[in-house]
Amino acid sequence: MKTSRPLPRQSPKPTRVVLVDDHPMVRERLTEVIQSEPGYIVCGEAEDRLPALDVIAATRPDIVLVDLVLRDSNGLDLIKDIHARWPGLRVLVISMHDENVHAERILRAGARGYITKQEATRSIMSALETVRKGEVYLSEKLAMNIARQTTTRSRAKSSLPMGQLSDREFQVFQFIGQGRTRREIAAELNLEPHTIETYRSRIKEKLNLKNSRELLQHAIQWNQFGKAR
Repeated sequence: MKTSRPLPRQSPKPTRVVLVDDHPMVRERLTEVIQSEPGYIVCGEAEDRLPALDVIAATRPDIVLVDLVLRDSNGLDLIKDIHARWPGLRVLVISMHDENVHAERILRAGARGYITKQEATRSIMSALETVRKGEVYLSEKLAMNIARQTTTRSRAKSSLPMGQLSDREFQVFQFIGQGRTRREIAAELNLEPHTIETYRSRIKEKLNLKNSRELLQHAIQWNQFGKAR
């Protein structure tokens, strides 16, 4: 009488991660950290929005790690694209910018967490594991700030000047900081130049900036250091 042998236990499939960052050295370092952890692999990389969408479509990852400032585009647009095309795909944002300004914005866009580049090396695996489980990852400090703000004001408004900008105004602001002209920004966003001028006026008003020179200086400072004035 033959006895059936037990089938060999199959190893669980690794969690597949796509990295989207415009700095090759950052992607290389993140790949090293992620792939040193059992159960995780980096299955694709991209430095900008459109290539990232192609990589995601080709590799079908479990998590996408996105920087907010990409080579020629904005990470916020990419998050919205991902959420629209693949609603179940989990996105974790990694950025050098102030989490208190960006976190609520990226969560509304569909991301599942936010981690700063300063804490990425020591906390990236914890963040990825939290997002993999379907939970939202925020630093303890940021979670407390959001909870405090939610009890004292509408989430639609922010006590921080940058938080008062709409998503489109914030995109225009970042493009200004990259040195883009009005026509270049209009072409990038598929809008008319006079519409961009309207956004510029709104931004100056909301940030209490006197003229275009102050707007440019403020935008450049923000892009370089991720800090409000």
